[in-house]
Amino acid sequence: MNELELDRVYRRGEQGRDVRRIQEWLSLHGFAVAIDGDFGAATEAALKRFQAKAGLAVTGVGDAVTFDRLVAPLKAAVAPVPSQGRTLGSLVVAYATQHLRQRPREMGGENRGPWVRLYMDGNEGRPWAWCAGFSTFCLQQAARTMGVPMPVGRTLSCDTLASFAREKNRLVSTLTSPPDRTRICPGSLFLRRRTATDWVHTGIVTEVDEETFQTIEGNTNDDGSPDGYEVCARTRGFKDIDFVLI
Repeated sequence: MNELELDRVYRRGEQGRDVRRIQEWLSLHGFAVAIDGDFGAATEAALKRFQAKAGLAVTGVGDAVTFDRLVAPLKAAVAPVPSQGRTLGSLVVAYATQHLRQRPREMGGENRGPWVRLYMDGNEGRPWAWCAGFSTFCLQQAARTMGVPMPVGRTLSCDTLASFAREKNRLVSTLTSPPDRTRICPGSLFLRRRTATDWVHTGIVTEVDEETFQTIEGNTNDDGSPDGYEVCARTRGFKDIDFVLI
C-alpha cells in the first residue's frame, strides 16, 4: 500500500480500506471520527472542517488534493535529509529528529495506523510492536542517503536486531560489565534487555553522558513503556541496556 496516495476519490456512502485511511488522518489532525471504514455524515463533516482549516475547497470529498494535505506530516518525515558533512550516525539522528517533529503515533487501535504501517512494512495490529521498525527505518533512510550498506539488517524485531549486531561484531553488552561510553556514538541503537537472549525495546541514541543517554524511540510514551503509542525523545540510564554500534 502506498501511504501517500489514494487510488481514487471517495465520497459519503462509500466504504473500504482507503476510507479508513482518510479517517485515520482526520483523527491524527485533531478531527476525530470513528475509524471504521464507513464514509458517513461524521466523516464528511470532519473532512469539510479539515478542508476549511487547510484553505482547500470545502467539498467533503476525499480527493487527491485533500489527501495530499492530510498526509503532509508523513511526507515531511520521509523527505531526504542532506548528507553533506554528516557521519552515518549523525544522519540517523537527523532523520529520527525529522520524524519526531511530525509526532508519529498510533491511530485506530493498538499498533495501528499509517505511521505503524510505514515503519512495519505495511503490517499493523496487536502483534506488531514497532520500535525496531522505527529505528531501522531511520537507519535505512540514512544509509540510502549516503549510498552505503546498512551496518545491520533492516528488521522489525529487537531479538533479530541483536542477532544481526552480534554477527557484525557491533553488539555491546552490559550484562557483565559497564559499557565503554566512548564507543556509543549518536546514531547507535540501544536495546533494552529482559534476559541474556531476549530484548524487548529499542531506539536511537542521540547523546551520551556519564550516567545517562538521550534517545528518540518509537512505540513508547512519556512513561518509557516498551509498548507505548508514539515516537518520543527520552532520557535513559544504562541498567539492562545493550547497544548496537553504528
